[in-house]
Amino acid sequence: MESVHGLRAARAQGRNTRRLVYELLRSRVVSLELPPGTPLSENDLAAELGVSRTPVRESLILLGEEGLVDVYPQLGTFVSRIRERDVVSAQFVREALECAALRDAAEAATDDDIADLRALLDAQAEAERRNDTEGFFRLDEEFHARLMAASGHGDAWPVVSQAKTQLDRARRLSLPLTQQLALLIAQHRAVVDLLSERDLDGALDALRTHLRLVFTDVEKIRSRHPELFSDADTPLQPRRASRSRTGTPRPEAD
Repeated sequence: MESVHGLRAARAQGRNTRRLVYELLRSRVVSLELPPGTPLSENDLAAELGVSRTPVRESLILLGEEGLVDVYPQLGTFVSRIRERDVVSAQFVREALECAALRDAAEAATDDDIADLRALLDAQAEAERRNDTEGFFRLDEEFHARLMAASGHGDAWPVVSQAKTQLDRARRLSLPLTQQLALLIAQHRAVVDLLSERDLDGALDALRTHLRLVFTDVEKIRSRHPELFSDADTPLQPRRASRSRTGTPRPEAD
């Protein structure tokens, strides 16, 4: 359910409205459809989604608890800027859990597991050929989830997925970088090749290198779009609204 149409169809099937609104808004924030700094109006969102203000307000509260939106009294609610501390924390959780799972996968992974991973690599290469970054991102998620499942700990993937929310916003910004998709696919392939050879130390080194690439990418992105980031551990209060090239108002950086 990634669209207003999908939300309405799901509501017609009896699904919880607040949950649907939350999922849709969260998807928009993480996918950067709503970029850092975007102002969020309860009234406008309720009108667009065809719901009352209550599920929108409750959803924004939940997103605030995740650090995805910031609320400023007398000013409004804004999509949070990406904070370095959040990226570092998310990376720590992700690396710890995925590397722990890979250790077990070195013994538990079957030929079918390896075949599934290689099929995902082929699909990623096709997405790269089509320059389909959004499709690649979905396949990247599937790859890491499948890699964790090969360890016998597939049920732990939702924990990783939830923890790395802030990281995902930074990663999506990095995907358009030149040759980025080809590099990520090559790193994925190295992990699978080493796993298939039962080379645990090599596979772990390859996975860590891959997961830590985001730090280099973040610095490149910050140099181009400093307005999307915050160096503070706490939210930066916008002084006044400005307009982006697309006409969408967003707060200026302090």
